[in-house]
Amino acid sequence: MVQDELTVRRGTPSLVAPARETPRESKPLSDLDDQNCMRIYLVGIYAFRGNASKQGVDPAAVVRGALAEALVHYYPLAGRLREEAGRKLVVDCAGQGVAFVEADANIALDDLGDVRYPPFPRSEEFVYDDHVYMANLPPDLLLPEIIGQPLLYVQAIAGYSPAIAGYFKLWQFLKAVGELARGADSPSVPPVWSRDIFNARQPPCPSFPHPEFQDPAGGHDRLMSTPPHELERVEFSFGPEAIAALHSRAAPGKKVSRFDLVVACLWRSRTAALGYAPGDEVRCGMPVDARGKRPAAFGREIPKGFYGNAIACTVACCTAEELCGRDLGYAVGLIRDAKALVTYEYMQSLADRMVLEGRPVPEAKRTFTVSDLSNVGLEDVDFGWGKAVYGGPPMNALYQLPGGATFFRRRKNDRGEEETYGAIYIPGDCTERYMKEVEALTTITKLPTESAPAATLRARY
Repeated sequence: MVQDELTVRRGTPSLVAPARETPRESKPLSDLDDQNCMRIYLVGIYAFRGNASKQGVDPAAVVRGALAEALVHYYPLAGRLREEAGRKLVVDCAGQGVAFVEADANIALDDLGDVRYPPFPRSEEFVYDDHVYMANLPPDLLLPEIIGQPLLYVQAIAGYSPAIAGYFKLWQFLKAVGELARGADSPSVPPVWSRDIFNARQPPCPSFPHPEFQDPAGGHDRLMSTPPHELERVEFSFGPEAIAALHSRAAPGKKVSRFDLVVACLWRSRTAALGYAPGDEVRCGMPVDARGKRPAAFGREIPKGFYGNAIACTVACCTAEELCGRDLGYAVGLIRDAKALVTYEYMQSLADRMVLEGRPVPEAKRTFTVSDLSNVGLEDVDFGWGKAVYGGPPMNALYQLPGGATFFRRRKNDRGEEETYGAIYIPGDCTERYMKEVEALTTITKLPTESAPAATLRARY
């Protein structure tokens, strides 16, 4: 079997409703849930290897049945969004169901090569996205928007492995589906709604400046003005030697997280490569999840099982001259300070601003946006065939979003060492400068591409 022979045959999409009667009610989302920048469908892929003990078991039937059971507990996900005054989103819960389609593929997982890490090979052919479901769903489901539409689209591919695609942020829900598929009576972590904890105060009174919504000072953004076909994707992996080199430059003898070191390196290198003017304001945008913060530091406890949005985006800001002209520890300090800003009061302030200013979208101009997915547990989903070989978004970088976005993951290299890896999109004529900037800070391993073998780049220490 060669990779070019991949064929995915999809059945007719249908709706999967909760397995039993659920409450009929309307539930308002929080003011952090219904931000304009979150009113989109996101895609995730979960791939599993075959299991000899599951011979003759239809994975699509297992997933469909467990999905119906899970929707009894997570019944708002089976509802439909409705917009009220002030663009406030409400979920009408009436057991309408989520979209589901069964498919068959003529290829084995091993035929795709190494599928443990993004980008997932040929994801556009596997993923059940709007190019597929917009053409096949019943006429009343054809609007290209989220209002009144199913909140989740699920595809189960039965070939040599089952896969599920949907919102990668719904990992808690997908883990519950897996537990029910393996015979549990109920999810081990009961879902908690409690969206009111992230509503705007009355009256709204923002107490932080929230520069992420303001236009940064300076000229145009080279990256955002570059056509997509002129962008080049560059992947990097940071192992122990690279992290040690960054640590020695940024904060010798002090404790610094791997995330802060890698982000500081990439932000600085990217800024230098893009050639911004010395006085241009540059930013690093980071989603911070309140669930990962200690209650004492955050300011309140997030209920276990809460599956609403508990994420706030914060930005580190300075001029290009400050970022590139000072040592790496300066960038690390800005990143740490920005993340520390995210407290419960900060998130209340963010909700206040959403309500007062009509739910503004963060400014992407000259902003390097990065998120760490290493500790989310995306691969922990198990429908009975074992944990996922691959779990999460199909890519580790996006150019479709304004300014682009990078996702970090971790993996083990051939020597069993932990690495942080990711990718960025950058104009093709900036790639060489970018790589030289990174080389000057650390030792890195460039991942192999279709046109080039793996190569080790040594830093100048």
